[in-house]
Amino acid sequence: MTSTRRDHLVGTAERLFQQNGYRATGIDRILAESGVAKMTLYKHFPSKDDLVLAVLRGRCARWRNWMEKAVARRATTPRDKLLAVFDVFEEWFATPDFAGCMFLKASSEYSLLDDPVHRAAAEYHRDILAYLRQLAAEAGVRRPAQLARQLMLLLIGAVAITQVNGQVGAGLQAREAANVLLGAAFD
Repeated sequence: MTSTRRDHLVGTAERLFQQNGYRATGIDRILAESGVAKMTLYKHFPSKDDLVLAVLRGRCARWRNWMEKAVARRATTPRDKLLAVFDVFEEWFATPDFAGCMFLKASSEYSLLDDPVHRAAAEYHRDILAYLRQLAAEAGVRRPAQLARQLMLLLIGAVAITQVNGQVGAGLQAREAANVLLGAAFD
């Protein structure tokens, strides 16, 4: 399978997983919509879980790149970047194709902590947490790891609320709470 063909397959799977969930999306549907033969799929992805892992890894890399660039466009100081993360999430929530977090969905559908898919989803969250911790340390807060965990809770909560009720605004409310936490982190 050429790289372009493989990318098309992974892209089709990502769209279907996002829309319908991982377990509810069958291989036959992915194959039908991607136009790839089953034998070719299994030559490159020995199991559906291997395809799920490829989707999550690709999504993680693209998301992190997009998020960091979007934050950098909005803010220059580490403190302002911490708050800009919430603006970026709010922008994501307002997109027409927002359907929640693929990583939260994956960790829910593959709920065993030692499952490779669950571990890949958890790695994404650790990656975002590390970014927040880095910004908090650069901002000079007293306990950057603690603030990063608190901000991560606000982000995940905003994602969940937006996913459940379909209304935007949770990112901005979480930003207000983050601003309070950030102010207290310097005391």
